[in-house]
Amino acid sequence: MTNLTRYTTADLSTLLDRITRNSIGMDEYFDRLFHLHETTSNYPPYNLVTVSNVESRLELALAGFKKKEVNVYTQDGKLFIEGQKEDKETETNYLHKGLAQRSFTRAWTLSDDTEVRSVDFEDGLLTITLGKVIPDHHKRKDWF
Repeated sequence: MTNLTRYTTADLSTLLDRITRNSIGMDEYFDRLFHLHETTSNYPPYNLVTVSNVESRLELALAGFKKKEVNVYTQDGKLFIEGQKEDKETETNYLHKGLAQRSFTRAWTLSDDTEVRSVDFEDGLLTITLGKVIPDHHKRKDWF
């Protein structure tokens, strides 16, 4: 016989309680997993592209934003991207307004071995290159 138990999404809280109760020294890891910084909006749209097994690229469509209106920073293992749209005094009468140009904040939790390598903003596309940090003892070494 086996001691494996199947859990469904309804039993998720029970499973998480058993995991946290039976683990020592993993509090920070589970806090990051269970309390992810989530945003409720899917604005602005973005792509996450796998470039290689050690590099990814995050692309955000920021049509209508200027470089000075965008702020990208990392803090406490998270990548934050904020856009503050300047308020325009003129009232424009739109027949159709399909381009959303509102202020936003998006955040992604980064793993401990992921770093931001470069940030570029060109033609309304914010591109962030993310890389995996590989320790020297895990890197490939060619001896012959």
